[in-house]
Amino acid sequence: MKILIIKSPFNKHCPYGFCYKTMTLSDESFREAYKPLHIPAHYDINDPEQDRVLFALAQIGIGTVNDIATEMAQLEEGVDVDSFKVIASDVLTHLYEQGLLKGSEVNGEMEYNLSKITQANDGAVDPDLLAPGLD
Repeated sequence: MKILIIKSPFNKHCPYGFCYKTMTLSDESFREAYKPLHIPAHYDINDPEQDRVLFALAQIGIGTVNDIATEMAQLEEGVDVDSFKVIASDVLTHLYEQGLLKGSEVNGEMEYNLSKITQANDGAVDPDLLAPGLD
């Protein structure tokens, strides 16, 4: 059993913005569900929605759902920006709540970026304190 701590401004049921979720995933299932994000090298309209949203976010570096939807609309001419807002909102909210994407609230709107996967962690880990099986 794994206990996952999720910080989410979207879930009003979480006290102080934190939720504790008990999961009964095997180690392999957990690794698959929470594997690192992959940013595609090129934009392809046939790619899954998540890949297209992440590519657009990578292109602009940091942005709100509206910013990312606008970038996607520029990449896929002829498609309405509002339809991309729904897609971007769903994908970004899901990835943020899983802890795979960094975001912060700015002027009442979430602003997302990829710094979790583009900037190295400057912390340190003491291997002697790791639980068995985590090394």
